[in-house]
Amino acid sequence: VFSLIIFSSLLTDGYQNKMESPQLHCILNSNNVACSFAVGASFLAFLSCLAFLVLDTQETHIADTRFKTAFQLLDLILAVLWAVVWFMGFSFLANQWQHSPPKEFLLGSSSAQAAIAFTFFSILVWILQAYLAFQDLRNDAPVPYKRSPDEGGMVLTTLPSPSATSPMNMPTTGPNSLSYASSALSPCLTSPKAPRLAMMPDN
Repeated sequence: VFSLIIFSSLLTDGYQNKMESPQLHCILNSNNVACSFAVGASFLAFLSCLAFLVLDTQETHIADTRFKTAFQLLDLILAVLWAVVWFMGFSFLANQWQHSPPKEFLLGSSSAQAAIAFTFFSILVWILQAYLAFQDLRNDAPVPYKRSPDEGGMVLTTLPSPSATSPMNMPTTGPNSLSYASSALSPCLTSPKAPRLAMMPDN
């Protein structure tokens, strides 16, 4: 909104002719660079605000966290950049208006003062925008990943204790009962049996 006010003020009444000449001059000390700078900067600032307004409406649909972080970082950088630009613009426009001869132009003084005032207000707005962008970037910063000491190790699971009705606690009678009970055990609980040594007679 402030960019539109600066743009429209200088574009409509920012160029006036002197009484002795029909040629148009910038009302800011007859310096066309000052008016061109203010008009161009306000127009670019308005376009950047429109672009970020469109991106803000699509932020909820962005699933990639890296793109969202890059978007917030770009928002912060542009806000700081525009704050610096408008600070320089305010100093430049105020200096040119101070050195302008009084009553050199019949019209346009109110437009020049409005443009200078809203240039100063733009500095405050962009500083606030930079602060909000920094807060969003800090709040949404990814948590650094720390590898735990146990990560990557073998995960051991314990089996539940056998119940009274499990095959391991059933009476082991018969030649096949031992093999049946041992087959119910998990392979991780059974250990290989060592070979049995037998004493052989000398003959």
